[in-house]
Amino acid sequence: MDNLVTLRGVTKRYRRGRQEIEVLHAIDMDVASGDFVALMGPSGSGKTTLLNLIGGLDGTSAGSIEVAGTRLDRMDSGQLARWRAANIGFVFQFYNLLPMLSAQKNVELPLLLTRLPARVRRRNARIALALVGLEERAQHRPGELSGGQEQRVAIARAIVSDPKILVCDEPTGDLDRHTADEVMSLLQQLNREHGKTIVMVTHDPKAAEFAHRQLHLDKGTLAENRT
Repeated sequence: MDNLVTLRGVTKRYRRGRQEIEVLHAIDMDVASGDFVALMGPSGSGKTTLLNLIGGLDGTSAGSIEVAGTRLDRMDSGQLARWRAANIGFVFQFYNLLPMLSAQKNVELPLLLTRLPARVRRRNARIALALVGLEERAQHRPGELSGGQEQRVAIARAIVSDPKILVCDEPTGDLDRHTADEVMSLLQQLNREHGKTIVMVTHDPKAAEFAHRQLHLDKGTLAENRT
């Protein structure tokens, strides 16, 4: 399969006062189209930083990063914002749903950046909610949903624009074991049946077992695969 994500020599540094801190060091990484990768490692190992680089939320200090045929390290912040909207679906630990909007309206939000007419946005949101098993909850607000249902709405929002890749940061971190397994089964279904490429950061070994493979970060360096 063709690589959807290619990182070569990716390094990320931050300045803290006069001190420069290197979070990632010379990362080489490939993710094939249709892959499902779990990024694991201790707190502070650089997992979320790496995820943010792949999702175009942050820029590299050195090295090259290509996602879906586009060199992200050559883009400015405005170009990255437009690219993210067209190519990336984000799923976070905290669902980031707007409490005053219905599930359907929350799912529609990414489509407001497109030129799709309102009726098409509504139709696409209904389809996305059906894919995550929440079609009957479309008019419920987040406060009327369980944590697992809120995360499903967040996943529907992430897939509604048919992104090339899903970037998930601790998607089960706020859920109990049973609900976490349900959410992971949904992500696995999106990967297997709908071909969604997924890169996921998780501390949870049980969640990581749903991925095709696991990559481990340690002190900013990518360690060997463990399967």
